[in-house]
Amino acid sequence: MADSFGPVHGGDYARNLDRGPGSGPGPGRDGDPDEGAFRKEPIRVLVVDDHALFRRGLEIVLAQEEDIQVVGEAGDGAEAVDKAADLLPDIVLMDVRMPRRGGIEACTSIKEVAPSAKIIMLTISDEEADLYDAIKAGATGYLLKEISTDEVSTAIRAVADGQSQISPSMASKLLTEFKSMIQRSDERRLVPAPRLTDRELEVLKLVATGMNNRDIAKELFISENTVKNHVRNILEKLQLHSRMEAVVYAMREKILEIR
Repeated sequence: MADSFGPVHGGDYARNLDRGPGSGPGPGRDGDPDEGAFRKEPIRVLVVDDHALFRRGLEIVLAQEEDIQVVGEAGDGAEAVDKAADLLPDIVLMDVRMPRRGGIEACTSIKEVAPSAKIIMLTISDEEADLYDAIKAGATGYLLKEISTDEVSTAIRAVADGQSQISPSMASKLLTEFKSMIQRSDERRLVPAPRLTDRELEVLKLVATGMNNRDIAKELFISENTVKNHVRNILEKLQLHSRMEAVVYAMREKILEIR
């Protein structure tokens, strides 16, 4: 069963996991004085996957680990939430795409009913969107099913001891996106915020309070058409498409502060 999930593609991942507390035969085996070295109770795992045969294979493999105990299983995200609330596992090992309710959608609910549970996504999906959504939803690990069963147990120990685990191909995508975010942020800082006239700022502030064009016209003693022109100019200067986008942008860039 050691290679049930296929070979590992990327030795870096194996080396990263080997630095964790579970890299040898038993918890805390590398001699580091971490949490794993002093764990007395087994790591309680909930297995969630819509394929019963896959769940059974995981249970058989993990049953060989003295420090890991499979306490339950679920066939979809909805059942996983119920089982997590009832069993309060340490680790939830969960697929991304399942019927009724997917794993990513279930993440947030599981964190609500079992706050101490740590979630590892174990999936065939190598799509960047799934990775980002899983992390945003509270997952601590994202592993592709190409990894070996030995590395599944090692990853469980590492996450239980407070580490994050991401398959190397997915980690590179995450780093690429992070670099892009930094670059976009730097580019925004290099471009000065568009300057709005005093009148446009007045109009924008009134838009932010929820006033329509007619009310703004009455408040500023100008025509409704003039208000429309100001709003159009504001959107053009900020390169936005709606009034509320303009308000959000102005507040984020501190062009406007609403008290």
